[in-house]
Amino acid sequence: MPTVRPYESYVYAYPHKTAYRPLPERPALRELWAAEPKSALSLYLHIPFCEVRCGFCNLFTRIGAPEELTTRYLDALDRQAVAVRDALGDDEPVRFAAAAFGGGTPTFLTAAELERLCDIAEKRMGADLLAVPLSVETSPSTATADRLAVLADRGTTRVSIGVQSFVDAEARAAVRPQRRAEVEAALGRIRDARIPVLNIDLIYGIDGQTERTWLTSLDAALAWRPEELYLYPLYVRPLTGLHRLGAAAGPEAEALEQAAWDEQRLRLYAVGRDHLLAHGYEQVSMRMFRRADAPQEGPEDYACQTDGMIGLGCGARSYTSALHYSFDYAVDMREIRSIIDRFTTTEDFSRAEVGRYVDAAEARRRHLLQSLLQAAGLPLDDYRARFGTDPRADFPTELARFADRGWLDAQAPEGLLRLSPLGLAHSDALGPALFSPGVRAAMAAYERK
Repeated sequence: MPTVRPYESYVYAYPHKTAYRPLPERPALRELWAAEPKSALSLYLHIPFCEVRCGFCNLFTRIGAPEELTTRYLDALDRQAVAVRDALGDDEPVRFAAAAFGGGTPTFLTAAELERLCDIAEKRMGADLLAVPLSVETSPSTATADRLAVLADRGTTRVSIGVQSFVDAEARAAVRPQRRAEVEAALGRIRDARIPVLNIDLIYGIDGQTERTWLTSLDAALAWRPEELYLYPLYVRPLTGLHRLGAAAGPEAEALEQAAWDEQRLRLYAVGRDHLLAHGYEQVSMRMFRRADAPQEGPEDYACQTDGMIGLGCGARSYTSALHYSFDYAVDMREIRSIIDRFTTTEDFSRAEVGRYVDAAEARRRHLLQSLLQAAGLPLDDYRARFGTDPRADFPTELARFADRGWLDAQAPEGLLRLSPLGLAHSDALGPALFSPGVRAAMAAYERK
């Protein structure tokens, strides 16, 4: 059996945005949402600004916001929200079951701008932020007391802070300018704000990182008793800062340590997993760990990918049962700036511009992929109830291959399709292996920008 690289890509949405294309017919949102259930929608607002751009980052975000750009962006977000809420109609109740602010760094906005962001979610979209789970991403330098006070007052139930490493040298190696003292101070402010769930993001596989330094970061995070921890393997993606550094060294040097790097990341993943399990955390997915006694503030981290997602902002996606749509996508800073500028001058947000249609076969594939990547696995009855078929009949080749590799749990209870510990460790290979040929072809043909 050929060797499989364990780190192909992080599958956080399917199909990936690189499979999206301009929609020639530009379908009206009112038509797209006319027959969709609207009683439990998810709402996501995207803020594409950061104070710095980390070396590993390929998110849709830019550094800084000159010349009142945040004001113009919020103006456009307001216009978009009005258009989208109008498209949802009033023939039946529209209810949001969960909300999230992401980016970028939403707390790049000032406290007053965060108030306006919440107003857009509530007054324009009709989301009751005090009654539903609200998750907000932040960073050490922007988690200020005044911003956190606004978030707490407006109903935030979860704050996720990207720390990545408590070791200053590792933060520098990841091109993330921060000091541990600043991180610790930010964590103190978050706890003082009494937001129920604190999530800390950490990264393993950084240049120079060892088991000892990885444990240093884990223990520093555990000292704050976070309700959640996400452990991310480092990726060096095209057009990011770290990729440019590696490319400058030449392709041979870039490829030389790949196998050793894979081995290092697998080893550090196992160290981190075992350490958190020993400290009273439960594994939810390859990346997510939840403290066993922590409140669950809403659906699992994959549930926002189910049909019924409203995304506002130029980096956000929206999902209906038949179409996933967004705006143009880029990683290169110049392209991102251009897309943001176009967004801020857009007046008509009534149509979908870029996206990919999802047929019945892709919907089955997406459901299997998202469920299987969770530690709890996929109850076969749930799949049958939704699609009328059995995933073992729909995907015999893929599941047989996973079983041969030891990725499926042979001891799972009857009626449950679940990954083994080895399978969870290889989630970033297993996920891409479930991509359809059509999606693979579209992603391969995507022109990076």
